[in-house]
Amino acid sequence: MSETIIAIILGVVEGVTEYLPISSTGHLILFGEALQFTGEKAKSFDVVIQLGAILSVLILFRERFVGLFSNLREAVTRPSVVFEPGIFGVAGLVKLALTTMPAVVLGFAFRHKIKEHLFAPLPVAIAFAVGAFLILLVEDRQSDDRRRGIEELTWQQSLCIGFVQCLALWPGMSRSASAIIGGMWVGLSRKSAAEFSFLVAVPILMLAALHDMVEVARVFSYEDLKLVAIGFVVSFFCALVTVRAFIGLVSRWSLRPFAYYRLAVAAVVLFLLYSKSAPGN
Repeated sequence: MSETIIAIILGVVEGVTEYLPISSTGHLILFGEALQFTGEKAKSFDVVIQLGAILSVLILFRERFVGLFSNLREAVTRPSVVFEPGIFGVAGLVKLALTTMPAVVLGFAFRHKIKEHLFAPLPVAIAFAVGAFLILLVEDRQSDDRRRGIEELTWQQSLCIGFVQCLALWPGMSRSASAIIGGMWVGLSRKSAAEFSFLVAVPILMLAALHDMVEVARVFSYEDLKLVAIGFVVSFFCALVTVRAFIGLVSRWSLRPFAYYRLAVAAVVLFLLYSKSAPGN
């Protein structure tokens, strides 16, 4: 299979899965293994195409992101705005920072151990199953008549979501799923939790991408730029469509189909791994 086709496939996988609660990293690892596209070059490629997915959210939620910087001057004269509810102005920046901080700290401290032990099909399959059960758990306790909107989010709730989001350091758990699970657990509606997961994805994915950019520059040659560009563009447009569709879906239905999908993927991967390691194979 040509590298161009591989770049398109992985761009589609990244764009479709990045903001769904099914783990883009887990899918990229599994597809990378299936396509025999692994190693340092593959990991660096995955980092770059994530930027395409990030750009899609920046465009779709541009008004919210612009609003985060709307009252910087007011915050100097009235510091109490930092503790106001909602995702607006300096208060919103603080909440995004609180949600991002735990995963950044733990990810930096254990990054080598994570890449060494968890970036493989077996731990990914287990994470798919664990994430599925957590989704079903929060869905069972969901009661829309007392769910809150993103405008009511407090800094304490943001920090709680941040701790839950640390689960996303386990490839296959899904950053999106972890943020949504955390949001629903602290009382946000399903739709509000999904929207918040999109917003908080930008700082954490940007920090991860910037951290790996030195490695990206070292691994890729000038000839590889075409493949990187293809993956980036495909990821951007697929994420653009997926985010719009996902918001519409969670407004009307539950997340249970995603949990069942995760369980199915886990079962298939575990079966294939067992078949491959069985005597005689």
